[in-house]
Amino acid sequence: MGLKAALALTLALAAPAGAGTLRVATWSPDLTRDGPGLLLRDIRSGKDDQIAAAVQVIVAADADVLLLTGFDWDHEGRALSAFADLLARAGAPYPHRFAGRPNAGLASGLDLDGDGRLGTADDAQGFGLFTGQGGMAVLSRLPLGPVTDHSAALWRDLPGHLMPPTAPDAAAAQRLSSVAHWQVPVLAEPQPLTLLAWAATPPVFDGPEDRNGRRNHDEAAFWLTRLPPARFVVLGDANLDMADGDGRPQALASLMARTRDPRPRSAGGAAAAQTGANATQTGDPALDTADWADADGPGNLRVDYVLPSPDLAVTGAGVLWPAPGQPLADTVLVASRHRLVWVDLALP
Repeated sequence: MGLKAALALTLALAAPAGAGTLRVATWSPDLTRDGPGLLLRDIRSGKDDQIAAAVQVIVAADADVLLLTGFDWDHEGRALSAFADLLARAGAPYPHRFAGRPNAGLASGLDLDGDGRLGTADDAQGFGLFTGQGGMAVLSRLPLGPVTDHSAALWRDLPGHLMPPTAPDAAAAQRLSSVAHWQVPVLAEPQPLTLLAWAATPPVFDGPEDRNGRRNHDEAAFWLTRLPPARFVVLGDANLDMADGDGRPQALASLMARTRDPRPRSAGGAAAAQTGANATQTGDPALDTADWADADGPGNLRVDYVLPSPDLAVTGAGVLWPAPGQPLADTVLVASRHRLVWVDLALP
């Protein structure tokens, strides 16, 4: 059975996105390594099971436009080019790509976390052991227009921000984006479609000041100040579940109120064991997009979103998470803790 046929069986799709329909997706493939150049090494080796599984997932999803979060950036884009070559050879060519330098791992030269030490991963503009660790990339079958990169915007400049008390020199340097905020025009017909792409910091791993929780909130709030009037999609890894887990949901709730939530579902999420952390959750497990440890972790959560503007007609949506025993069920487990989320849009 071919990969696209397997996806059709798994998700009960009648067919891939048809003429006049655009499939937009987001996924965090966890293609990040502990040092610069290591992801490129692993891609070129042809021996990495996770990378092979990630290729299968993307081929199966058959998206026209795909945002990857959790993909290491390098200055010349070699890792992304090498990965795109693998996709093309597997039958999923993406000739149009964008990957700007993210804030993840970008040295600030300051003690941003206030622990009295310099040069740690916590002192980078966004957490990272090196510049670009866990960056983002856009893959597209359609041409892309000029990208507006908002990643240099300072946290203190966001209206109504929740930034905790911060030393003046740090506040004057601290960017809001832990990874990136990109405004990407997709040159679809008859009018461009604007992607508002981001990946937020987890709202945990801090102290009582809740610095990461506040930043996570404000990273979602940023798009509330930048929404176009029509034909846009907000997408990415919000690192926040509206019903379960930690975090401040108010900004994401406001963002979802100004967009359309197709509520993508999966059979695999619905079938996940409701034990450990999952047993105390209140959200619909079929909506979950990430599979974290149930015993000592947060459990399965909905953290990845594709939110079209209200004027766009949604014809289908789903999370690529097959139930046990279905095609690709083992592949998605090897590929990433996250699951790919897709939405089909009818473009008049």
